[in-house]
Amino acid sequence: MPILIVVNNVKEWPFQTPGVEVVDAWSYLTRPEYGTMRAVKLFNLCRSYRYQTAGYYVTLLATARGHKPLPAITTIQDMKSQTMVRFVSDDLDDLIQQTLAPIQSNEFTLSVYFGRNLARRYDRLCLHLFNLFQAPLLRAEFARGSAPNAGWQLKSLSPIPVGEIPVQHQSFVIREATEYFAGRRASVRKRTPPKYDLAILYNPNDELAPSDKKAIDRFVKAAGRLGLGTEVIGRDDYARLAEFDALFIRETTQVNHHTYRFARRGATEGLVVIDDAESILKCANKVYMAEVMARCKVSVPRTLIVHSDNVDEIGRTLGFPCVLKQPDTAFSQGVVKVDDEQSLAERVEEFFARSELLIAQEFLPTTFDWRIGICDGQPLYACKYHMASGHWQIVKNDHQGLRHYGRCETMPVEIAPRHVVRAARKAAGLIGNGLYGVDVKQTNGHCFVIEVNDNPNIDAGVEDKVLKQDLYRRIMEVFLRRIERRKAGIDDS
Repeated sequence: MPILIVVNNVKEWPFQTPGVEVVDAWSYLTRPEYGTMRAVKLFNLCRSYRYQTAGYYVTLLATARGHKPLPAITTIQDMKSQTMVRFVSDDLDDLIQQTLAPIQSNEFTLSVYFGRNLARRYDRLCLHLFNLFQAPLLRAEFARGSAPNAGWQLKSLSPIPVGEIPVQHQSFVIREATEYFAGRRASVRKRTPPKYDLAILYNPNDELAPSDKKAIDRFVKAAGRLGLGTEVIGRDDYARLAEFDALFIRETTQVNHHTYRFARRGATEGLVVIDDAESILKCANKVYMAEVMARCKVSVPRTLIVHSDNVDEIGRTLGFPCVLKQPDTAFSQGVVKVDDEQSLAERVEEFFARSELLIAQEFLPTTFDWRIGICDGQPLYACKYHMASGHWQIVKNDHQGLRHYGRCETMPVEIAPRHVVRAARKAAGLIGNGLYGVDVKQTNGHCFVIEVNDNPNIDAGVEDKVLKQDLYRRIMEVFLRRIERRKAGIDDS
């Protein structure tokens, strides 16, 4: 991917960086050869990003040309917004107070160079600011309140003009810039540059990750065979999203979590994203799921949305035992079976401390749950997830915090019961066109949708047991098709 540094005057960036072209803003805006370049990674180091200045137009036209500018146009707008600055100040308050505690003055300016500062003690704060406001050279102004024991607050953010980098900082800046530019390029091992770039967000230390390392490797291999350059990234790579054309989230997703922020930022930057933020929002909350399934007449267990005024209806409506669920939990956590009014009252009080709405469902005892994997509306795999030994769920959490799983049977979708697959496709279609795992119970000849998961498990040797490498290829083909359609101006959202 070609790298451009755009400055107002090329003399303002007198450094030599291998593989990087430095161009003045006017040339980038007016010379036709820059308008026809493809797959460009652009660093806008102009003096100002004010509306209708050259710096503003560099990022605006870079976006229109399909280049990947840093900062993005949304970042430029965010830096101007005092509301966003206050939000970030509140969000990072603990880190700000901890980092700036030793400072004796009431004002402090932090220079952020590609997410770093000369003083290592500021690195965590710099990285967080860089992740949230992705500008290569960033000046953060902090002030301490006048009241006794008042804390620090972030007051403003602005770009650092290249000409204002202190002489004593210049060698550090060029080193950080060189390392930053080289990082992405070094990860691409292909002899010929890939046409598009895919990021896979993955945390190998996530105990509940939806894919294991071997499955991630198979995704990477399948993508490579289709000509997609792939890099596995982590939560600290948030600032680099603009480098890619697509994002595949293979971490456990939650709404108040970095995975949701990655999905939102990826969409803002124009990436094809799976799991998309809307799917995360919808699938994360069982109250939403219950409401939309009922409205669209999807067959589900008898369900009651519980609030403080209708608790007494649970027993007489659903009977005992029944199942009580917190709205935003996964992997069988926050889901309990209650056998009588006393245990129900205890659990309801406990759950209401976390949410004002709960879900209660009739208990349907089965020896297994169906899991139908669906991507882009098409079923990919069918699994029987058997209940954990001696337990009513597929996962049993013991008193030591260990998880015990039931066995899994994977079979071709074609031989799974048609009404199960049909119900799963209908339920997934109510969420979106991403990658979903739909859990279905089958009892007495009927099937009931339990929930739709936005980041279903795909582990090597389990969900891929039938399709093997073809499972990974099919999912990567969805990414490739959507990238190409988006580049052609066709919106699949």
